[in-house]
Amino acid sequence: MLETKPANIRVRPLKAQWTQESGQRAVRSWLCLATSQSAEFDLVAAQDDSMAMGARKAFEEVSDKRKRDGWLSLPFTGCDGVPKAGQTWVSDGLLVATIHIPPLAGRAIEMLAKGIQNGLQPPETSVTVSVSVPSLMVLAARNP
Repeated sequence: MLETKPANIRVRPLKAQWTQESGQRAVRSWLCLATSQSAEFDLVAAQDDSMAMGARKAFEEVSDKRKRDGWLSLPFTGCDGVPKAGQTWVSDGLLVATIHIPPLAGRAIEMLAKGIQNGLQPPETSVTVSVSVPSLMVLAARNP
């Protein structure tokens, strides 16, 4: 992401442990810093849907209603897009979008079986196709 983003996009990375609770703790700790009080953002993006929801929960805890409403008005995005988590949170309006990353176990088993059947080593890399939920066309139509 850092290699491909435009130069005018600033990123404030926080470290968390791929769970909702860890995302919530990371944002809660960041909110205690003086620098967070003057920070301006256009988006809260996480590498995992649950981390995005944890960040959202931390912002919901902000006692100042004006600041809390400001944080919660930002679009929140994540990745994984599983139907009973990320896709549901998008449908419920808690996340604006997620990236559905298809499960890889089935593809791995297919590659293993094919390798055993034909006696050939599977390729070193394999590409899967991830998709935006909602689609990029839908997102573009929302923000002309």
